[in-house]
Amino acid sequence: MDFGLTAAGLAIGFVVGLTGMGGGALMTPVLVLFFGVQPLAAVSSDLVTSALMKPFGGLVHLRRGTVMLKLVAWICVGSIPAAFCGVLLLRALGEVADIETVVKRALGVALLLAAAGLVSKAYLTLVARSRGEVSRPARDTITVRPIPTVLIGIVGGLVVGMTSVGSGSLMIVALLLLYPAITMNQLVGTDLVQAVPLVASAALGHVLFGDFQLAVAASLLVGAIPGVLLGAQASARAPSGIVRRALALVLCASGLKMLGVPDLALMITLGVIVVVGPLLWMWARVRHGFPAFASPSWNWRPWSRRADGTHGAASRGTEKSRLPR
Repeated sequence: MDFGLTAAGLAIGFVVGLTGMGGGALMTPVLVLFFGVQPLAAVSSDLVTSALMKPFGGLVHLRRGTVMLKLVAWICVGSIPAAFCGVLLLRALGEVADIETVVKRALGVALLLAAAGLVSKAYLTLVARSRGEVSRPARDTITVRPIPTVLIGIVGGLVVGMTSVGSGSLMIVALLLLYPAITMNQLVGTDLVQAVPLVASAALGHVLFGDFQLAVAASLLVGAIPGVLLGAQASARAPSGIVRRALALVLCASGLKMLGVPDLALMITLGVIVVVGPLLWMWARVRHGFPAFASPSWNWRPWSRRADGTHGAASRGTEKSRLPR
């Protein structure tokens, strides 16, 4: 048992529970950069860990009825075989050294795409709120588009099979672009449920043909499962905008590092993002009719009951969802 890996799993699991995304995008680079795990082994161990961690969130959304099962079915038509084929494609690319080089580069590109996707999703939400598009159709009024949905599953499955990234960060953005009328609860719930068979397929492929290391996965799981549960409980406390920005910065830093960007250039790039990013976001908010700074939404008593009998966490989550970040 590696307690360092367990601590990392706890932290990453907390982020997954807090934001609904970022598991593969964070776990694989952490294993490679901080624990010296080989890229292929990191991808394999990460996928197995995610396959056992994601069902917790999916079951919660299934019980709440915030999952579009028909949409999940069409995604899985493309994603499950594509994820398994992604593992086979990875093994067919050459010798181990060549595979690890390809994995690193593919992972770096996927991480940068995930960071860009998070920012794009936040901006699209801001634009929708400025247009008064708050009320959205119910689940049964959204028409599923089979062909583009299957294509999303295929592309997402290949990326997940090769890099372990995309089951949340990339897929959730693609679904939002294809189905702009879907509510955020439906989007997160649908993405979590479709990710379960997707990640399981990729994990099976890596167990059979990859470089799965049981000791790494076991150490991660000991921390990741309680981390997810803690993150889900704390999700009502933290402002989603701050979490999203921090996650985008981590994804960007990890992606640039995987692509071999020198440390000095990496630090300068991140410094520019930290300084310029908030200024651009404030400009976007003002341009669309919102104040430059969002009102704070911290609440340190998420489980307190209100006069109407509801919990503070539930009502605050609804209130916070109306605030563009």
